[in-house]
Amino acid sequence: MNEVTIVGLGAMGSMLARALLRKSYRVTVWNRSTEKAEQLVSEGASLAPSVAAAVSASPVTIVCVSDYQTSYQLLDTEEAKSALTGRVLIQLSTGSPQQARDNEAWAKALEMEYLDGAIAASPSQIGGEGAVIFTSGSAYAFQASEEVLKSLAGSVPYLGEQVSAAATTDLAFLSYLFGSYLGFFHAARMMESDGLQVGAFGAMLAQISPVIGEVIKYEGELIEAEKYDHPQSSLNMCMVTAKLLMEQAREAGINDEFPAFAERLFARALDAGYGNEEVAALIKVLR
Repeated sequence: MNEVTIVGLGAMGSMLARALLRKSYRVTVWNRSTEKAEQLVSEGASLAPSVAAAVSASPVTIVCVSDYQTSYQLLDTEEAKSALTGRVLIQLSTGSPQQARDNEAWAKALEMEYLDGAIAASPSQIGGEGAVIFTSGSAYAFQASEEVLKSLAGSVPYLGEQVSAAATTDLAFLSYLFGSYLGFFHAARMMESDGLQVGAFGAMLAQISPVIGEVIKYEGELIEAEKYDHPQSSLNMCMVTAKLLMEQAREAGINDEFPAFAERLFARALDAGYGNEEVAALIKVLR
């Protein structure tokens, strides 16, 4: 299979099309604004006059627009639905787990093979080894499009037929990333407050990131096993650190919202009697 259709040519969609062209795929594109297709056409893509025509041109269609609602507006027409029947549809627009379930139900009613995907990469990373695309849904759709997807990302985990898995995993990853952002930005203010270099600190974190990954892996295993009673890092110890972070913020006169948030959560865990358990026991408070 070397024919693929891309619907949506924003920053990400354009890079998806370009990566496939570099791999010698025959790429058909469609976008509301034809101007965004001009460069791709000069690189070898074919511009379809309509969504239905774009879908009809290939056995696999990848949709990458701003959200699922926009996707419905484009695909939920009689012409497009008729063209999609019996074909593989890969949804790479941004959406929630429930939207993935709803989209699968819509696709199944039209006898499509539906794969939901979530891109964990920036547009510039598409086509490189560092890009990741989480996928879930139809096993047939994944098998039929696996080589296509591997032309777009170095890692394409298939998370099974539970169609919400890709969206949930992507949001879980973003939760971890955003938490890391907040912790790092507070750390940056700490470094600045003592006249230390933020860039050097960031470089140090990059070097020790495999160690941090092992810690997170360990905590995840404890949560899954529900075993918190032999702590390497107890909640009591973490509370001592949270208090030190608050003290440093007061001494330096910097924003204390991040350590205050952590301190409140740890305090709830201690009040619940989890102080002598592994820090992962904090999840019992979140539950």
